[in-house]
Formats: sequence, structure tokens, C-alpha cells
Amino acid sequence: MKNSAAEGLKLDLKTTEEILVNFLREEVYKTGFKKVILGLSGGIDSALVAFLAAKAFGPENVYTVMMPYKTSSRESVEHAELVVKALGINSKKVEITPMADAYFAMNEDMSSLRKGNYMARTRMCVLFDNSAKEGAMVLGTSNKTEILLGYSTQFGDSAAAINPIGDLYKAQVWALSEYMGVPGEVVNKKPSADLWEGQTDEQELGFSYQTADEVLYYLIEERLTPEEVIKMGYDEKVVNAIIRKIKLSQYKRKLPVIANVSKRGMGNNFKFSRDWGM
Repeated sequence: MKNSAAEGLKLDLKTTEEILVNFLREEVYKTGFKKVILGLSGGIDSALVAFLAAKAFGPENVYTVMMPYKTSSRESVEHAELVVKALGINSKKVEITPMADAYFAMNEDMSSLRKGNYMARTRMCVLFDNSAKEGAMVLGTSNKTEILLGYSTQFGDSAAAINPIGDLYKAQVWALSEYMGVPGEVVNKKPSADLWEGQTDEQELGFSYQTADEVLYYLIEERLTPEEVIKMGYDEKVVNAIIRKIKLSQYKRKLPVIANVSKRGMGNNFKFSRDWGM
């Protein structure tokens, strides 16, 4: 039965690439932007977004910012540079160490989690400032697995104008990245947000991306109950942990909730000329 998840997660890679490239062009051009910008971490998600963006707009219209902290892996910057070289896109490096350390020095009791969240939001401040400088729209780089699990920092790495890979599970990101020619060093390394030394995504989550993808596929795409998924052989604690993460992170997947007191509130049902087609 577990094999059906692997089959369900398979994509028509050529068609998916075309859909995402066209999505980028449509969503960016209709806002008046001609260029895009993204944070390039050296990981597979941002690398894939860079490859999609370069195909959509041409490398000269894609801007990337590498934002290492002093404890960041040297490998992360090296892998980001591989992507830049492969595509011929614009790039710059902004060290966030002095910005972050100035705040950390004022708060000596900060945990690794708080430091990681602060660095993620600092990086997004840098990215949006460069967006204003270059006149480029900010692209998101979070995949569907991370979004569903809430594995992101609100208004940090989850902040963006549009996100081309937010409906791709991690397994699909790997497959499409390999198809589009993302450097093998990036595709094959262990996923890490690189928020502190030695940190890996799977270690922090407590289960593998493969397991997460499969459980999420059954819960979300097939709409099976937790009991049905557990009966398929998945660990009960893992399934319950995944469900708990989905529930507790719902607020991250929504715009700030606004209390409606008028005839036409500002909730998800509000449409303006941009959404109807100008």
C-alpha cells in the first residue's frame, strides 16, 4: 500500500516545469514587475526556484542574495555559488552576522530557536530591501511539505510575494530539480535550514522527508483518516506528530485574520481588479 504514495507523488516533470514557468510570468508581469529576487541559501528549494525564474525571465532579470551568518556552513555559500555560475544570474552576498550579533548581545538568554527565527527575519529584511533597490518581486522558496508542517519562520523565510514551489512536496522538489539540471551537490546533500551549526531538517523534525511526504499525501491528497494511515504501517507517534504540526501551524498559512464589520471585508473572499485581470 505504501507504494501508492510514491506513485501518487510522481509528476509529469516537463508539464510541471511549463506550468510553473508560466505561473511566474503571469503573476509577475501582471503586477508591473519585470525582475525577480530570492534568497539563495545553497539548498535545493531556493536552487529550484532560481532555475525556474531564470527560465521564466532570463538570467539577467533574476537577482539572488546569499545571507550567511558566521556559523553558517561554508558549503552552503559554495553550493549557492554553483547555482549562480550554472545559470549566470545576478548575485550578491550580505553577511548578517553584525546585524544579528548586535541584537543577540542585548539578549544573552536567547535560545537556538529564537536566534534561528531572528536570523530568518533578518534575512527577509535584507531581501525585501534589495527588492526595493532592484525593483524586483520577491519569490518564495518553501515547499508544500514544509508549509504543511509549519516548518518555517512566520514573516521570515515564509515571507514572499509569490511562491512557485509551494504546491510541490519535497520528493517532487528533488525530482524536478534533477530534471532541470540543478547541480548534483545541491540535490544530493542533506536538507538544512543552516540556522545553526550541524542543524538538519530531518533531525529537527524527528522523521524523514520521505515519511512526511507519504503521510501527508495520504492525509491531504487522499483524505484518509489518521487511523487508516496508521493501519497502513506508519508509526502512530509519527502520524500524530505530523497531524499536530499541521493543526498548530494553520495560522502560518493564512493572512492575518481581520475582524469583519463592513459590507465588504478584507478576508480571502475580497477581490480587486488585479485578481479579475486588469
